[in-house]
Amino acid sequence: MSARPTTTTTTPMGVPAAALATAAPGSRGLRELGLIALFVALVACVPLVTESGSTLNFVMMALYATLIAQAWNILGGFGGQFSFGHALFFGSGAYIQAIAQLQGGINPWVALVLAVLGAALVGLFVGALSFRYGLKGSYFALVTLAFAEVFRILALSVPITGGGVGLMVPLREAASNMQFGSRAGYLWLVLAFVGAALLASWWLRNGRFGAWLQAVRDNEDAARAVGVNPFRVKLGAIALSGAFMGAAGAFYVQVFQYIDPAIAYGPSTSVEALVAAIVGGMGTVWGPVLGAVVLHVLADLTRNLFGELPGINMVIYGTVLVLIVVFLPRGIAGLGVSARRLLGGGKESSRG
Repeated sequence: MSARPTTTTTTPMGVPAAALATAAPGSRGLRELGLIALFVALVACVPLVTESGSTLNFVMMALYATLIAQAWNILGGFGGQFSFGHALFFGSGAYIQAIAQLQGGINPWVALVLAVLGAALVGLFVGALSFRYGLKGSYFALVTLAFAEVFRILALSVPITGGGVGLMVPLREAASNMQFGSRAGYLWLVLAFVGAALLASWWLRNGRFGAWLQAVRDNEDAARAVGVNPFRVKLGAIALSGAFMGAAGAFYVQVFQYIDPAIAYGPSTSVEALVAAIVGGMGTVWGPVLGAVVLHVLADLTRNLFGELPGINMVIYGTVLVLIVVFLPRGIAGLGVSARRLLGGGKESSRG
């Protein structure tokens, strides 16, 4: 199911030629679209063939990990803007989801819309400040990390977030309250989010905006020279990325019915998102899916072997990340390309 990164045809100025023309999905793009539909249909059938709580919980959490990885991949993979603080958008969506219900008495489905929009607005705010002053690379990564920490401190300080105690959403089990009687309902909910994220990634791979975004990633100055507005393109990417991360935060609140500053804005969510995308393959449709599943399987195996040993997941994630960066620079999705280059003695080219 993995989508292999393809060689990009460039103009003499170093900009992908696709950025200068209206992108239309070819046969490969339509096949990817069919694979997305097949993937969603097969996963949706899982609750129909098994009632095992552990199986449904595993699939649900693997999909949740896929969602945050896809969100990071939109900005970090397709856009080349590495973020160390994507928990900023996750936490914002989570708190909006909880506060809207507890303080505003708003229906959870309406709160979900507010959470997604709110997280997207936070993305626009951070992007406007960062991209307006030309921050990129390690500078942008550190800015996102700093914003996540600022929001964590604010969440600890203001009463509306419950401070360090956090917020607990009361149990009112009903589909109209986005609280389901079994894991199947939550599985279908997060699957809908993942399906939307896969479609967004497909659009970025095959659409004009995606071509602009990848042109900015590869050579921002050359992209600007041929009429692409890097500021607006990157702003759109961070808003879209933030929206999906906000949906993940809202989902988390509905499943676990609790959120606090450490969960919302702590580094673990940011690390899980970026590692899954890098391990699976950045800038691809299926890379985050593969990376999330692999890391989730490893996390479960580690938990069975070592129990709830503090920090063990971070050790596993770090080890896997180092191995992937050294031996599979294109990630699992580019395994075939990397193997052929290794056997053929060629050098792995950088993706930028």
